[in-house]
Amino acid sequence: MTKNATNTLLMIRPVRFAMNAETAVDNFYQKQDARAKGANQKAQIEFDRFVDKLTGIGVETYVIQDVAEPHTPDSIFPNNWISMHADSRVLLYPMKAQNRRLERLENIHSILSDFGFDVQATLDYSDAELENIYLEGTGSIIFDHDDKTAYMARSQRADEFLLGQICEDLGYTPMVFGAFQDTPEGRKPIYHTNVMMCITDTYALLCLEAIDNEMERKMVEERIYSSGKEIIEIT
Repeated sequence: MTKNATNTLLMIRPVRFAMNAETAVDNFYQKQDARAKGANQKAQIEFDRFVDKLTGIGVETYVIQDVAEPHTPDSIFPNNWISMHADSRVLLYPMKAQNRRLERLENIHSILSDFGFDVQATLDYSDAELENIYLEGTGSIIFDHDDKTAYMARSQRADEFLLGQICEDLGYTPMVFGAFQDTPEGRKPIYHTNVMMCITDTYALLCLEAIDNEMERKMVEERIYSSGKEIIEIT
């Protein structure tokens, strides 16, 4: 198993999953749907099936049940406020939407301890929210732990300077680029890097056509190839 693979997952089971009007401002994939009344029930069914699939193939899956109040419609995405690393460090990130900040669990360290994890250090960057600086975890950052590279597409939720600080703290190299999508108002930044990119131990899944700048596109390609990985291109 390489550093880009894991056998352990932390998941949040939804209780009031729904469209989030606060994040839809710059997440152009979200749509208000009149049929969304049963969205949470459907999400719970899919969640439980997914957990069963994961545990069935030997993935250790730790589930935290969300609570009804405060209402956190995006709570199933904890990777935006926390990441846990192989060296026993935990990182906490600043998030843009007010209702997403409510997802943070103040007792997360005791929860992790109860699950059997030994947290050696916590790097807490969440106070950057007070200065309107955001970097939403592994939604905004795609870590290649084998190559010690952190890829990030610029957006309202991805601050380049904070990424530089995190990379300095972790000993990683930042790779920053612009990634865009078509909207009725023209090309707009993609809100999270993980919408158009992921990294595994042997390849990168990547939407190259989203990177409009030719030099940045070439920079990303060359870095991935230099790490010994292939690129599987998506549209």
